Amino acid sequence: MSPLADRIRPASIDEVVGQKHLLGEGKPLRRIIESGEIPNMVFYGPSGIGKTTLASIIAGRTNKQLRKLNATTASTSDIKDIVSQLDTFSGMNGILLYLDEIQYFNKKQQQTLLEFIENGSITLIASTTENPYFYVYNAILSRSTVFEFKPVESDEVEKAVRRGFNIVAKDRGVEFEIENGVTEYIATACGGDVRKAMNAVELTSLTSVKQDGKELITLEAATELTQKSALRYDRDGDSHYDIVSGYQKSMRGSDPNAALYYLARLLEAGDLPSACRRLMVCACEDVGLAYPQIIPIVKSCVDIANAVGLPEARIPLADAVVMVATAPKSNSAYLGIAAAAQDIQNGKIGNIPRHLQNKHYDGEDNPNKGQFYKYPHDYPNAWVEQQYLPDILKDAVYYEYGNNKNEQAFKAYWDSVKGNLKK
Repeated sequence: MSPLADRIRPASIDEVVGQKHLLGEGKPLRRIIESGEIPNMVFYGPSGIGKTTLASIIAGRTNKQLRKLNATTASTSDIKDIVSQLDTFSGMNGILLYLDEIQYFNKKQQQTLLEFIENGSITLIASTTENPYFYVYNAILSRSTVFEFKPVESDEVEKAVRRGFNIVAKDRGVEFEIENGVTEYIATACGGDVRKAMNAVELTSLTSVKQDGKELITLEAATELTQKSALRYDRDGDSHYDIVSGYQKSMRGSDPNAALYYLARLLEAGDLPSACRRLMVCACEDVGLAYPQIIPIVKSCVDIANAVGLPEARIPLADAVVMVATAPKSNSAYLGIAAAAQDIQNGKIGNIPRHLQNKHYDGEDNPNKGQFYKYPHDYPNAWVEQQYLPDILKDAVYYEYGNNKNEQAFKAYWDSVKGNLKK
């Protein structure tokens, strides 16, 4: 018997769960499908949310021959085999090619399809779990329309879960007694992945126990079998970068609750290095000079976390994350170094001023011999005016004091020392 995820697969657009932003009445993708004129398309989104199902539904509404390839296992010869069918009776109306995981095709393999996509003999529906603008060849992308699929909302998944239990009960000739909370838990824990939800339904069905002539499915069994299925994480994929981005932006945005949530997501996936790295970056970039003492504190927490390892590492990291999230913020130093780097990248280099060079040699033709460096400690308040930047950049300003108590105190001190204190 085929897996439940295949047996429950929708046969029409109206049976598809989720994706209402694409398939609801009047939505763009639905209108395209109903028109019968199918363009080249790229379906982008996480696995288990209906991309393959929809491609099969579309194929059923055309008179083209449907061919399927999975780029993880397909080769150039498989593509040539499809192309060879264009001159046969079965391919006379053209071919609809569903290419799953197109990101695994290299540029040459994708280019092999280009000629036939251009002349319309092959209509391509490609799917990918990675950002197509990074992984799909530009020439193919420019001839295709990209549709982004979203994780299915839990209330939509729950409908599929209930239908799945009904199908399994019918197949086995039994009646299920499902404890309260089972369907809701599976729908939520699957993280919007309907395929995972169906797998959980099948597994929990296998653990049912006879009770009063029915098969009892318990919440305890559902929890044990689906407890980590909601973790959607790939260290090289979009989900990784989305999580670490949410993590750092939550700390920057001074939301300790969200920051702790994303920290937990990283640690549950075992990604201690990313949790530590982004935490240290945020301490320096976003808190910075508003509370510079936080930098060694965060480094100490990271050292402790790496020393004790998971799961205990979450404790010092949580301390540091809350501290960073609730600390005053300043990115003045970050902006300063970014501006200086931009000038260098733009070719504004210049010579180091003569008086700052490590040592200076004067030729016999130089009438003004000497380095002429002024040692600041020889002057009051250890400061004396002299040029430090190259001539081409002598008036450049990279650092602006942040509007926080710490930096404003430094500003007041130096304004006083340098005679620039506004009266």
